Amino acid sequence: MKKAILFFATFFLIGSAVAQSTESTNGPEITFEESNHDFGDITQGDVVEHIFKFENTGKQPLIISNVKTTCGCTVPSFPKGEAIAPGEKGEITVKFNSRGKMGRQNKIVRIVSNIGEERSVRITTNVLPKDS
Repeated sequence: MKKAILFFATFFLIGSAVAQSTESTNGPEITFEESNHDFGDITQGDVVEHIFKFENTGKQPLIISNVKTTCGCTVPSFPKGEAIAPGEKGEITVKFNSRGKMGRQNKIVRIVSNIGEERSVRITTNVLPKDS
């Protein structure tokens, strides 16, 4: 009896893994031209912006439902809820406001979509003091 249960449990786990593998290769996929951008040195109070370009390299439409940041100083703009067909390109714009910041800044922007797992891009900069 234990062998039969073990056999069916193993069969179920292998079947689930194959189904997930097939789903991920047949579903949408987001591929960024670059996943990191360094603004270099900026002056405290500067607002900088970068556009992360991507392509849906999968086989199903890509839908971005949310883009999350960890700080109010970083604001994303993205094609919310729009279906991006396989082979189509899109953009996520990230603005960073350095007001009240000093030194090295590292901000991660997480992308929530119908891929099934979050992807992320990163911006970095070094904030220098304002000349008085």
